Amino acid sequence: MGLELRQQLKLTQQLVMTPQLQQAIKLLQLSRLELMETVQQELLENPFLEEGPVVAEVSGSDDAGDVQTSKAEDVSPATAADESVTALRDADWEDYLGEFSSTAKQSMSRNAEVPEEGMSFEARLSSKPSLEGHIAWQMRLSDLTEHEVLIGEHIIGNLDRLGYLQADVEEIASETDSDVEDVERVLHRVQRLDPVGIAARTPRECLLIQLEVEEYQDPVLLSLVGDHLEDLEKRRYKPLLRKFKMTMEELHDYLETIQTLDPMPGASFGSEDPIYVSPDAYVYKYEDDFVIVLNDDGLPKLQINDSYSDSLKSGGAGADKDFFQEKMRSAVWLMKSLYQRQRTLYKVIESLLKFQRDFFEEGVTRLKPLILKDVADDISMHESTVSRITTSKYVATPHGTFELKFFFNSALDLDDGSQVGSESVKALIKKIVDDENPKKPFSDEKIAEMLKEKLQVNIARRTVAKYRTALGIASSSKRKQYF
Repeated sequence: MGLELRQQLKLTQQLVMTPQLQQAIKLLQLSRLELMETVQQELLENPFLEEGPVVAEVSGSDDAGDVQTSKAEDVSPATAADESVTALRDADWEDYLGEFSSTAKQSMSRNAEVPEEGMSFEARLSSKPSLEGHIAWQMRLSDLTEHEVLIGEHIIGNLDRLGYLQADVEEIASETDSDVEDVERVLHRVQRLDPVGIAARTPRECLLIQLEVEEYQDPVLLSLVGDHLEDLEKRRYKPLLRKFKMTMEELHDYLETIQTLDPMPGASFGSEDPIYVSPDAYVYKYEDDFVIVLNDDGLPKLQINDSYSDSLKSGGAGADKDFFQEKMRSAVWLMKSLYQRQRTLYKVIESLLKFQRDFFEEGVTRLKPLILKDVADDISMHESTVSRITTSKYVATPHGTFELKFFFNSALDLDDGSQVGSESVKALIKKIVDDENPKKPFSDEKIAEMLKEKLQVNIARRTVAKYRTALGIASSSKRKQYF
């Protein structure tokens, strides 16, 4: 069989993900903060982009891209600037600022001058102390030797976020070239630093250390903590009453003492700062209708730099022209992508408002079943686009701020053949638990029966248990209060 070269024409069609298309898809799924950072980065890297003045505001039209130019009187920029300067100069700032004015401050604190002028910005800030730093500071102020401090540093380096020791004493002894007895002695000292009970290996050890430091010597109390923590956790009280020959009131007093102890001594140091969410859009009730307002606060208004654009039109040759053309295309595409992102976000929220009208009117209990395909078909887009635009996006509603994915939930069948959203059922379960008698909490089976009576919803006991767990609600045996 001979080999030969042969030319052949073939016509095929395929989708190519260009860098511009990849950028547009990426912008869809960025959160608001990530979008602002991306735009700012592009402003720094692309000379054709610049931040323009805010001269337009989003109207309440159906298309998110429609804008209305703010109406202005026939006043020139120079005249407006002169009037602003005059108003600022003639304002009675001392009366307006009150005690916060400079003269008031001088009169109130003549003898308490602080040389803030020479302080750097970093010098005025204070960082949150870490658990490791807090314990290390106490060790340095103690009478421990250098080698003991080294052992202590290995101990605090093996603490988890709750303050429990995650390494064996033998392991720490090997790492520090020490005897096990030396490590145990240093560990004993560290466990009695602030917070007391730090570096304990079990919750039992942690609580017993705190009882020791507080000088509790009641043998019943020590036995309850040392031998019966699991019974207390699972509320098996009757065997304890028989064993210690006490009444329920006496056991209650012991439980109150135990509840003053901290089983997670390192949690206060390891807790993260709260994350604040800035909504991507607002939905307001106006008369008998709702208005959608996109949140453009902090997002730069982009425009093409005229000077660079004129330079490109004047012509050129070589690598400079190719660079300018590439940056120009990138700038135009970014502006189009941002517009398309905002328009898609507006259309999705508008569709959610149509499907979940009852929720916006009355609240979470009226949330209906909804899937991505419903919204995708309504706005004539693909499901993947709807999924991307609802990722890490939040909307402020009359009933609170929710992630857009919150409005998509599964369905449960009703007796009349209709359906109800799972989030509505979860809200009802939470309300039932909140209103129950703490001494006689409802079981999952009872909650299922109540949902059947109130909502006519067919729900199994195991489904109630699943929703209850998702809401962070304990079982009826752990919710029961005996006192």
